[in-house]
Amino acid sequence: MTIKTLAEDDRPREKLAQMGRQHLSDAELLAIILGSGNRKETAVQLAQRMLNEHGNNINLLAKAGINELKKFNGVGEAKAVNIAAAFELGRRRIDNKEEKIKITGSKIAYDLLNRYLSDLPHEEFRILLLNRANQVIREEFISKGGVSGTVVDVRIICKTAIENYASGVILSHNHPSGQVQPSMEDKSITKKLKEALAFFDVKLLDHIIIGEGRYFSFTDEGYL
Repeated sequence: MTIKTLAEDDRPREKLAQMGRQHLSDAELLAIILGSGNRKETAVQLAQRMLNEHGNNINLLAKAGINELKKFNGVGEAKAVNIAAAFELGRRRIDNKEEKIKITGSKIAYDLLNRYLSDLPHEEFRILLLNRANQVIREEFISKGGVSGTVVDVRIICKTAIENYASGVILSHNHPSGQVQPSMEDKSITKKLKEALAFFDVKLLDHIIIGEGRYFSFTDEGYL
């Protein structure tokens, strides 16, 4: 069955064109990406089942890897890649503003970094580079690891900060488990980076750990 076999009012593509994207459910939007279902399900039904098996939570589905998506009947390599690409575009979407973002608190930094780190099934380490006015010069990917950790090279971070003439750095990484309390390794690497950056007259402003809809700020909690 395909979307074309559905009643006119139930066709996601036509509904989006006529009513606007905001009127479509998560399942209908996902169905457009899928394009078709399988022998027993329409694209919308397949999309809804995929959501249901992830707690009807689009953020949990966004964590699914290519192989996990391919386990659904009707989702092959091409469709799985399309879905992953769509979620990645969503993560990268930012407002195009000429004015630099100024970090005046941990919440602003969290909002900026959350789109990259909130729904990953593995750990990633990223940094924000700031000028003397605490405006973001650049966001930089540092490393990617497994479910339980990622390797952080202090030299790479210092080199990146120096090359971009940064006056301040905000560290960040995610915990796929959703828990945000820092581990002993998190505390240790934060201490090492603070000392290393200070040698180059660069200030470590914060280290933010991102979980499922929440975060931990080293600065807010008095660790820095």
